[in-house]
Amino acid sequence: MKALDYIALILVVIGAINWGLIGFFEFDLVRAIFGDMTLVSRIVYALVGLAGLYSLSFFGRLENED
Repeated sequence: MKALDYIALILVVIGAINWGLIGFFEFDLVRAIFGDMTLVSRIVYALVGLAGLYSLSFFGRLENED
C-alpha cells in the first residue's frame, strides 16, 4: 500500500505543478508535452484526478496515527 501512496503523491504533485503553471503563466505542461486532449493527455489528467481522490484517504490515516 505504501507504493500506491507514493505514486498517488507524485501524481498529485505533478497536477499541482501543472495547475500552478496554468494559473501563473497560462502554460499547460501536460498539453505541451502530450498534445491538446490526445488520448495520452486525457489518461494523464484522469490519473492525476484519481490520485487526488485517493489522496483524500490520507486524512483518515493521519487521524489514526495519533
